[in-house]
Amino acid sequence: MVNWQVTAATIYCDAVDDEVTLLVYKDESAKCIGYQKYGEPSKEVTKLLEKRSKQLKRRLECEGPECYRVIQYRDKLFAEEARARNYR
Repeated sequence: MVNWQVTAATIYCDAVDDEVTLLVYKDESAKCIGYQKYGEPSKEVTKLLEKRSKQLKRRLECEGPECYRVIQYRDKLFAEEARARNYR
């Protein structure tokens, strides 16, 4: 991934029972686009989460911008890049 600026991946997030997009930037910062929707949910999204929570019989709640899914993906990406550089 030479000369890249940002990369994105869509994953299933079990914390909110939905797919979210993770963005990782070259400066090693990362964010979850799902946080915009689920971090401080609107009344409509809150009702949706409550309904899904009842169906799944577990609490659904966004874990915030630094959740382990974001961190794991970012770390995996940079580890792969480091390995690729070592093989050159």
